[in-house]
Amino acid sequence: MKQLKVLIGCETSGAVRRAFLDRGHDAWSCDLLPAQDRSNRHMQCDVREVLGLGWDLLAVMHPPCTRLCNSGVRWLHQPPKGRSLAEMWADLNAGAALFSACWNAPIARVAVENPVMHKHAKQRIKNFQPAAQHVQPWWFGEPAFKATGLYLRGLPKLTPTNKLTPPAKGTETHKRWSAIHRAPPGKLRWQIRSKTFPGIASAMADQWGDHAMAHKLAARTTHPLATQSNPILEPPWDVFPQ
Repeated sequence: MKQLKVLIGCETSGAVRRAFLDRGHDAWSCDLLPAQDRSNRHMQCDVREVLGLGWDLLAVMHPPCTRLCNSGVRWLHQPPKGRSLAEMWADLNAGAALFSACWNAPIARVAVENPVMHKHAKQRIKNFQPAAQHVQPWWFGEPAFKATGLYLRGLPKLTPTNKLTPPAKGTETHKRWSAIHRAPPGKLRWQIRSKTFPGIASAMADQWGDHAMAHKLAARTTHPLATQSNPILEPPWDVFPQ
């Protein structure tokens, strides 16, 4: 057993997929949009359609979160111009359903990226648990600010690999580090704001990949029912209390 079967959901850039591929894993990305790098290891579909294909690890990088995040809860009470309250709540239900499906997928190890959620989103997610951690690109050698919440099941928190020293507020350097938050409105703003930095992608592939491989190998060799012809590769995936 030399590789993991890894699904990177809601990713068009291919950054995390490539990081796992570079380490020898059988990695695939999936999104409603085509892959920006035109990879043949990208499935253009709803990620929920492929959750049951026997993955060892699922990382959902950029699920639609506009209606889930705490910063946008005001739109559930006073919708933006051109939208109705019914549309806002329908968007919330759709976003929560996608998150819930991924979070409860029949996969032993799951990571879902999302901002801090408001109470209405939490109430709609089965087996909701708070984010395990929030990471920053500058923890991994990337000169940028972008707090990223990671909801983890069966995976460890990421350990910083190359912490930089953030520049002082008000400086030109600080403005450059804040480029994601300062991105102007436009059709491509979502791509800028959903960017996964190579340093974080590498940390995910190294740390989560090594963790998953160690646990798969341990299950293969120590399970009391395992034999050479009938290896037990995984413990039961469902770790949530019923």
